[in-house]
Parts: sequence; C-alpha cells; structure tokens
Amino acid sequence: MSKTADTRLSETAGSRIPDPSRWKALAFIALAQLMVVLDATIVNIALPSAQTDLGISEGNKQWVITAYALAFGGLLLFGGRIADLWGRKRTFVVGLIGFALASALGGAAQNEAMMFGSRALQGVFGALLAPAALSLLAVMFTDAKERAKAFGIYGAIAGGGGAVGLILGGFLTEYLNWRWTFFVNIPFAIVAAAGAYFVIREPSGARNRAPLDIPGVVLSTLGLVALVYGFTRAESAGWSDALTVSMFVAAAVLLLAFVVTESRVKSPLLPLRVLTERNRGGVYLSLGLAIIAMFGLFLFLTYYLQVVKGYSPVKTGFAFMPMIVGMITGSTQIGTRLMTRVPPRLLMGPGFLVAAIGMLFLTQLDLNTSYAAVILPGMLLLGLGMGTAFMPAMSLATHGIEPRDAGVASAMVNTSQQVGGAIGTALLNTIAAGATTAYIADNAARATDPKLLELQAMVSGFASAIWWAVGILVVASAIAVGLINTGRPGTGSGATGGSSDGSGADAEDEFRIPVVAH
Repeated sequence: MSKTADTRLSETAGSRIPDPSRWKALAFIALAQLMVVLDATIVNIALPSAQTDLGISEGNKQWVITAYALAFGGLLLFGGRIADLWGRKRTFVVGLIGFALASALGGAAQNEAMMFGSRALQGVFGALLAPAALSLLAVMFTDAKERAKAFGIYGAIAGGGGAVGLILGGFLTEYLNWRWTFFVNIPFAIVAAAGAYFVIREPSGARNRAPLDIPGVVLSTLGLVALVYGFTRAESAGWSDALTVSMFVAAAVLLLAFVVTESRVKSPLLPLRVLTERNRGGVYLSLGLAIIAMFGLFLFLTYYLQVVKGYSPVKTGFAFMPMIVGMITGSTQIGTRLMTRVPPRLLMGPGFLVAAIGMLFLTQLDLNTSYAAVILPGMLLLGLGMGTAFMPAMSLATHGIEPRDAGVASAMVNTSQQVGGAIGTALLNTIAAGATTAYIADNAARATDPKLLELQAMVSGFASAIWWAVGILVVASAIAVGLINTGRPGTGSGATGGSSDGSGADAEDEFRIPVVAH
C-alpha cells in the first residue's frame, strides 16, 4: 500500500465519528462468537450419549466432529469474501439465523444422517458468521485504546470459550440430555441476530464489490477440505493409509493451484498481499502453531481427568476453570493494558513462552498427579500465556490491510485456527498413541495388572505428546518475535522505522487501519 493510500485510510479512520452503539454492538458480536466457540467443544462432551441414542457406529462417530470441521474450515475464505461483498452486517445476521436452524435440526436428529447433515450445515453458516463478526468489530472500533479493550474482551471469549463449553456440555448432558447441547445455540443466535439487526450500523464504503473469483472458491474449498480431512483421517486410520496420503497430495496440488490462480486473476478470492506482509504472516503462522498445541491438550486432559481420575463430565469441565481464568486475565488485564504501550511481539513471544511453561507442568502427569500441585498451576499459566498472546495476534490479523479485504483477512485467521485444531488433534493424538504402544511393549512382561498397565501407558503417551506441544509453543514464540516487527500503536515508527511495504508510512498509520481477528 502506498503512503498516500495508507494516510488516506488513516485519516478516514481517525476522522470517523465513533458509532455511539459500538459497545452494545460488541456485546452481540461477542455473544455470537461465544456460541461458535462453545459449539466446538460442547458437542464433544455429548457425543457418547448421542452415539448411543442414534445408533451411530464406532467407525462413523468421528463424522459428528469431522462434518463440522470440513464445512467450516473449507468454506472460511469464501465466507470472508461474501462478507466483503454482501456487507458484514447482512452476512452476520444470515449466518446466525442459519446456525440456529442447523442447531435445531441437530437437536431433533433421529438418525446419524440427520446428525451429520446438521453438523455440516452448522459449519457452513459458521464459516459465514465468524469472518463477518470480526470484520464488524474491526470497522466499528478505530481508536487504538478502545480497540485494545474490545479485542481484549473478544480474545478472552475466543480463547476461553472452548473450556466453558466443556462445563456447559457437562451440565446439559448430565442433568438434561445431549440434545440440549444443540438447542442451547438457538437463544444465543436469536438474541445476537436481533441485537445485530437493531444496533449494528456498518460503516459505508468498505465493501469489495468486485466479481466473485469462482475458480478460487472451488480450489480453496476443495484444498482446505482435503487438508482437514487428511489430518482427521490420519488420527483414526494412520499416516500411511492410502486415503490419508491421497488427501494430503490432493490438498497440496489444489492449494498450489489456488495460489497460482490468485496471482493471475483480476479479483482474487484471497489477494496474496494479505499473506505476504510479514506481520500478518507471522500472526497466521504462530497462532496456528499455538492452536495445534492447545487443542491437543484439551483432548488429553479431558481423557486423563475422566478415565484416569474418574471425574464426572461436570467436574471435568470445572477442572478447566483455571485456564479460563488465566485466559480472561491474560487477555483483558495484561494484553489490553500493554497493547498500546509495547510492540506486539513483546506480548506474543513471552506469552507463548509462558504457555509453554504451563505445558511443562503437565508433562509430569502420572496416575497419582495432584490436581492442585501440577494441573492447576499448569493450566493457569497456559491460560495466562495464551490470553496475553491472543490479544495482539487478533489485532494484527489485518495489519495494514485495506478495508475491502478485511473479511478475507479475518477468514485467514479463522482458517489458521481451524486447520491448526485439526492438525493438533491428529498429530498429537498419533504421537500419544505411538508412545502408549511402546510403553506397553516395554513393560508388558513385568506387569501384574493389565488394567493398571493400560492406564500407565495412556498417561505416558499423554506426557510424551505434551512434550511435543511444549516444543511447538517455543517455535510459535520464536516465529512471533522473528517475523512480527511492527511498533506499538500510537508510536511514530515501527520496529523497523517504517511500514512493512517500504513506503515509509509509520506504525500509527498502519494501526489505524481496521483490524480483524478470530
């Protein structure tokens, strides 16, 4: 972006009269985000009960999760572009209504086909909803300090909502039934849609009305679906499975073709300028790696607490509370307060390292691990670190971006998180399974209690995989410090003394451009 264009956008953002309803709008946008994030984990708790009621086979149960992940991950870029084209408010409301209807269908499911279909529809409308929500938040909060507070609140929800889903899912499943894990979305969606319709006023002039890039839509959707399904299948069928390998090859070919196409078409679905700016690239990559580590931990701790420690679903959910408290504190008290005072890399790098230290605590898991001495401080540090790092990461997601590209840049953050989640679950679970098998092979001859051996092997596998998660977080920290070089908002210069495009536009100009996140 030229200095002239950057300055013009800066002046536009700086001179725009703040929307008096922006804080009310944040409440409804945050409510919608909470619904989407809750849904990512709440269904996991209910899955065993739903499987029994609907007669879903052991081999097919993964599709309750996979159908959602494929639709959501595959269509995110398309959803971001639709938000830029249709208007963010309209896309947001349509996404909410569709998500509510899909949730009603899931709650009323009578067989596995209805369940899988409802989950896929939830993914479709979630892919419309998520980028639109963050784009709206970005264009409504243009003051650096106000934006820091808004993204702090949003970041706490984005980071901690998954753990809240475990608690809510446990309550609904234990005291009502699994169908309420779907029905609970309906009041969330109705309130958020009504609030958005009456409160949100989208700034004019920020739409991208260029023709839709159909080849880009097809290639990106098929490529992302193949990639997510490849990792999902690897978890159950193994990395050498023929279909798993085929999916990875297909994903590589399709996504390479997508990049080539985007470099040549007049109005690309994903302008390559969104990816190639080093600060945005650093955010997408480091955040994706951090999600890999965190999603794997959710899976291991849930199994550890319920299978090894014998916790109920509700007690398991409450056991995650320290992480939620840490997320909220890190995001709203540390990230928000320091975001306008220090460069983002000095929050993200140390934040990921603190999260890695929290993970280190959890590598000590064994059959008799004390919750208070090991798990609680580990989760608290993990939450603090992630919350602190997520805050500036979200604000940088459209660093220096043009408003017309805000939706698709937001979708890129969603995509990095969705693909990171799929990779984390598959990769770390595979590592854990390998370590478990090796432990049994090494200790079977000396074991006197097969059940005890099985539990010891499971915990050994979890600990081995968590060591990998520690390493992944350290790499995420190094990437954040190494790639992200912008200065703090409101300063006269970035870390490198100018903008990333070499135009000389200062950091204040760049940070006045609306920012988007997931």
